[in-house]
Amino acid sequence: MMRPMGRDEPTREVTRLLQEARDGDAGALDRLMPHVYGELRRHAARMLQTEAAGHTLQPTALVNETYLRLVGMEEIAWSDRGHFYAVAATCMRRILVDHARRRRAAKRGGSARRVDFDHIEPVSTATPDALLALDEALDRLEHVGERKARVAQLRLFAGLGNEDVGRALGISRATVEREWRFARAWLHKALFGGLEGADGAGTT
Repeated sequence: MMRPMGRDEPTREVTRLLQEARDGDAGALDRLMPHVYGELRRHAARMLQTEAAGHTLQPTALVNETYLRLVGMEEIAWSDRGHFYAVAATCMRRILVDHARRRRAAKRGGSARRVDFDHIEPVSTATPDALLALDEALDRLEHVGERKARVAQLRLFAGLGNEDVGRALGISRATVEREWRFARAWLHKALFGGLEGADGAGTT
C-alpha cells in the first residue's frame, strides 16, 4: 500500500500546485506529476504484481493512463493532496474495470478467484469477473452510504491505510475504521453471501 502521506512528499509544493491547477493554470498538473508519479507507480506495481504472466496492463501504462484522465478533468476544483489521491483512485478503478471488461470479452472461463478483504490488495489478485463484480458492488454500496463506498474505494483501489483515508476524506481514523468494517462486511456478503435487498440494508 502507499506510504503514509506527509512523510516524503513535499506537502506544501503539492498543495500549491493543486491550487494553481484549480485557479486555471493549465500546466500545474504537469509540474505536479514528478512529485506524485513515483508513489502512484509503486502502488500500480503492487496492484498488478500478482497478475498472470503476459498481462497486457503494466504499472507505467496504468499510471500514465491515470495521469491523462486527471489532466483532462478541467472541471475539478482541486483542494489538497488527499483530494488528488481520491480522484486518482477513482481513475484507476475505472481503468482497471475497463481493462477487465476487455479481458473477459477476449477470454472467458477459468476459476473465479475471490476477493480477499482481509488483505488490502484485492484488485491485484482478482480475475476480470471478480473485479467487475466488485465494481458493481461498490456502486450498490454507494446507495447505502456514499462515505462508506468512498472509504472502500480508497482502501481497495488506492491502497491507503485508515489514517491516510481519513486525511483524504477529512474524517477521523475511528470513523474510517467504523465505515470500513461496515463496507467490508457488506461487500463480502454482497459478493459471496447472496445479499438480498442490499440497497436498503444497514444504513448506519
